[in-house]
Amino acid sequence: RWLFDQAVCTLYAFCGVLFGLCSLASLTVLSTVCCLKVCYPAYGRCWEVHAGVLLLCVWAYALAFATAPLVEWGSYGPEPYGTACCIAWEASSREATLYILALFIFCYLLPCLLILASYALIVWTVRVSRRAVRQH
Repeated sequence: RWLFDQAVCTLYAFCGVLFGLCSLASLTVLSTVCCLKVCYPAYGRCWEVHAGVLLLCVWAYALAFATAPLVEWGSYGPEPYGTACCIAWEASSREATLYILALFIFCYLLPCLLILASYALIVWTVRVSRRAVRQH
């Protein structure tokens, strides 16, 4: 069972969501920048200068979704087994359901699709380049 009070549960869940979202958003940005560097070299160079801005955007994006339950859009609570805390997935209100839906779309589905598309484009570009080299 969870040994601490609700405030510690909320802090624990907030940190888990924040760092998890930050990790996936960082991987998304990294794959997108790699795709630009490999597939569109002229555009890839400009992102080196803006790495700090991209990092700040990643943290702001993760922070926006992690703080939403703190301002009553969704909620944090104990997990079903009661040993840890996370987002209260069993939404009882319309706002909580919308938060979970937004979290799924913008923090899971969209990043995963961007990562898959980026690496698929990199693989395609490498294959096309390899064919061009073989022909010469």
